[in-house]
Amino acid sequence: MFKLFRSKFYIAIALLVFIFSFGILGYRFLSDYSWVEAAYMTVIAVTTVGFSEVRPTDDADKIFTIILIISSVFIVAYAISVVTEYVLSRSTLFNIKYRKMKKQVDKLNNHIIICGYGRNGMQAAKKLKAYEKDFVVIEQDEDLVNKHSDEALFVIGNANEDETLEEAGISRASCLISALPNDADNLFVVLSSRQLNKEITIISRASQETSQRKLKLAGANKTIMPDKIGGDHMASLVVLPDLIEFMDQLSIDDETTINLEEVAVDNLPNGFLYKTLVDLDLRRQTGCTVIGYKQPNGKYIINPDANVELLPNSKLMVLGQPSQIKKLHTIFQIPENTFNG
Repeated sequence: MFKLFRSKFYIAIALLVFIFSFGILGYRFLSDYSWVEAAYMTVIAVTTVGFSEVRPTDDADKIFTIILIISSVFIVAYAISVVTEYVLSRSTLFNIKYRKMKKQVDKLNNHIIICGYGRNGMQAAKKLKAYEKDFVVIEQDEDLVNKHSDEALFVIGNANEDETLEEAGISRASCLISALPNDADNLFVVLSSRQLNKEITIISRASQETSQRKLKLAGANKTIMPDKIGGDHMASLVVLPDLIEFMDQLSIDDETTINLEEVAVDNLPNGFLYKTLVDLDLRRQTGCTVIGYKQPNGKYIINPDANVELLPNSKLMVLGQPSQIKKLHTIFQIPENTFNG
């Protein structure tokens, strides 16, 4: 629809350029006006403002002026209608889409809130989308929201304001990612979010190392420094290139490349609680390999022993090809939305 409006808009602009050029050239060569006088006569004729002529006009000038006025009335009216229709249609369609998004946000529960849709926010949204997690983005740039409105659910507003966080469902959310470029803004978001939801998990971006401690004191569970991670990754590609490239193969770009998953023990069939990894027999049944075990107290065991006991509130870190991960999901009847916690 917008392509049609743009086409009509360009036609209207072309017609306006034509009518002004026609008037200026006509007065310039038909009546021997100067270029400035010709432009003046064209403007007062096209706009019908009623100012006096530059000089007394003869019959030829009057006939040309009549033709110019009649032609310009229709062209200017058409241009005004096209511009008005274009502006109102864009506004109306966006308002309808935004109201629909708001209804969808109001229905979310245990979802993730992303504050800021810059580079880090977009990457976080892409990864959450790959895992089919419910999330909503808070962004105050309306043009940016309009451009990416088909990619995610948005709440337009300042993430530092409590009203905006509440509109995004902060009280019902399970996690918040503050990806704003300014550390001070992230600090305000963390403070407000922790005040509005004591149980929510908060992950914040930090630009300076000195900000990490402040963000944690404000209530952030985890802080991430993208620049530091990027530098470490580039250096690691020099020191351990093959290992890092292998680890990159485990990254998530879309649904078909998920190779690393975490599975909550509580989501396994009840018969496996308090059993061991040997009893689970994951490798033989699915082809997946358990590479890590998170204990209920939060401690991790890398490459756990086969006799590790599967306790409630613990998790398994599983490595496998996409088909093997799917087989794990099917055999153990694990709902897809419980992967990754």
